[in-house]
Amino acid sequence: MREYARDADALIVGADQVTRNVLTSSRRLRVVAKHGVGVDNIDLAAAEELGISVTYAPDGNTRSVAEMTVAMLLSLWRGLARADARLRARVWEPMVGREAAGRTLGIIGLGRIGRAVAILGQALGMRILACDVAQDPAFADAHGIRYETLEGVLRQSDAVSIHVPLMDQTQRLIGSREMAWMRPDAVLVNVARGGIVDEHALAEALAHKRLAGAAVDVFEHEPPWDSPLLGFETVLLTPHIAHSTQEAMERVDVMVAEDVLAVLRGEAPAHPVPRGR
Repeated sequence: MREYARDADALIVGADQVTRNVLTSSRRLRVVAKHGVGVDNIDLAAAEELGISVTYAPDGNTRSVAEMTVAMLLSLWRGLARADARLRARVWEPMVGREAAGRTLGIIGLGRIGRAVAILGQALGMRILACDVAQDPAFADAHGIRYETLEGVLRQSDAVSIHVPLMDQTQRLIGSREMAWMRPDAVLVNVARGGIVDEHALAEALAHKRLAGAAVDVFEHEPPWDSPLLGFETVLLTPHIAHSTQEAMERVDVMVAEDVLAVLRGEAPAHPVPRGR
């Protein structure tokens, strides 16, 4: 990364680690543009100190991540991954699944993606509970969503979906204590960031049948070859692809390119990363 940055005026990055050393390796660098939303891989304090703009692409992949969340949830409840694997192994094993309608979906983080998931969940006939440090009562009232504490959401939900950024306050937000609040027939979906869920605590909860299943698209270490979750049939695993659709990539491409050009022209970018992220 230092070599890439050395002669660069702008960096467009995905999950690449943009450390202080990377930022200081170039005397020309003016902007770092995140091709996505999460900016936990960028040293924002160092960028601000060095006068380097940092931009991101809010809403560019909101729909793709929301649809992936619901797809993973439905796959869990219908056992699609297991059914596919068994059939390919020439085992005919009819399964009894669960319907989404009438069940309670708990959303941790009712931001852009959390709201999109809530609306899709309601279209399936689900009741929505939410937990967020920054509440929007107008949106909640308009959509019949009830705010609860984190414990309240975990105790009452048939499914819990995580949509918060990774930061100091959310590191290992869902650990052994929090999973103990969940019902044994509940499932957990994480398409946010791997460090938010304690993977070892999740594996233990699954091993002791304190949770019915989980769907995980993000991991604390990627690729997750040492993750304890790899050994469970009740876990649906995907390689950090919730944001990856053709439509989302095109939207993000344009947003990122326009912001880079704006900074290089000496203009304010349309999507600067908010202070405090």
